[in-house]
Amino acid sequence: MIRIKRRSIVVIAFLVVVAMLSVYFYFDPNDSVFFPRCVVKQLTGYDCPGCGSQRAIHALLHGDIVTAWRYNALMLLLLPLSLMLAVAELYQQRFPRLYNILYSRWSILGILAVIIVWTIGRNIW
Repeated sequence: MIRIKRRSIVVIAFLVVVAMLSVYFYFDPNDSVFFPRCVVKQLTGYDCPGCGSQRAIHALLHGDIVTAWRYNALMLLLLPLSLMLAVAELYQQRFPRLYNILYSRWSILGILAVIIVWTIGRNIW
């Protein structure tokens, strides 16, 4: 019963991701009014860690890696890590060591430190 429920959640999550990627493929966040704007950028004028991610996803889906890099390099760098985190979560029973490493306190703090340095750096330069 639990295995069927977990499999259903994975299938639903996959379908949601495919639907979201389809929207990002067909609609450009630069030109579409239904994509949300960054509240941090609007209130402070500074870029948050995620600023440019929507445009970077759109560019990446169209094969324009250079433009995606210019919009948000950190997002591009964290994509493989995000996939590894998802795999570790899905196969926690099969790969417990990978799960424990990726979800350790030091890994989380390291990722947080990278995000903080990225946020400060992109607003200084």
